[in-house]
Amino acid sequence: MTGDSDGAKDRRADPSPERVRSRRSLAIVGLFGVLGVATLTALGIWQLERRAWKLQLIGEINERTHAAPIEAPGPARWPQAAAGRYTYRAVRVAGEYLNDQETLVRAVTRLGAGYWVLTPLRTADGFTILVNRGFVPPERREAASRTEGLIRDDTVVTGLLRMSEPKGAFLHTNDPGDGRWYSRDVAAIAGAHHLSPIAPYFIDADATPIPGGLPVGGLTVIDLPNNHLVYSFTWFSLAVMLAGGLAHGFRHEWRRR
Repeated sequence: MTGDSDGAKDRRADPSPERVRSRRSLAIVGLFGVLGVATLTALGIWQLERRAWKLQLIGEINERTHAAPIEAPGPARWPQAAAGRYTYRAVRVAGEYLNDQETLVRAVTRLGAGYWVLTPLRTADGFTILVNRGFVPPERREAASRTEGLIRDDTVVTGLLRMSEPKGAFLHTNDPGDGRWYSRDVAAIAGAHHLSPIAPYFIDADATPIPGGLPVGGLTVIDLPNNHLVYSFTWFSLAVMLAGGLAHGFRHEWRRR
């Protein structure tokens, strides 16, 4: 009995050798590993390229916002405007507000929650531009509560050109029929008020004082996140980790052989 017990202990202490992987399986693992490293490296390089593009874009927008205002693009330049050539460009336009056709769009600003007041401006050339005159709190949403700020004479507006925000906001869809607006959708607002011809963009009015103090202009927020360097570092780190794992695994297999 003692001899059998000792033999069992010896067999447990000396397990059978681990099975060596076949060359075919190693080749498959190596192929997918190399493809994975190449893919992760390519993603890291792509993020670096995106970062360079984003920095250039930020520089261009910063230059546009601080440049002297130009005349707001007319119909002949609307295709370029629609393509984003003038986005955030400081512009100037003269005309007459159509105060009875203003649209209130829900907004959250540094002044709190309330509404943007979008008012059509009919230019001397016969086309219309939506102007985001600024912010009003909920208790002043009705035009009758801020009659001092309803400019009725010809006026000149300066501000930043912004592109239309179609359809709505996150989890909220514009409802023209019920007068609920969550984004500054130029085409939809123009359709609701039968405005034509209308520019494909709107203007965020600057902080020029308005009689009565409302709406409050000059609240444009330009936020262009630039996290591409972090993303690039993440992809490159994953590529290094995968390459290190492959090297360790193949070195282990070589030693076993």
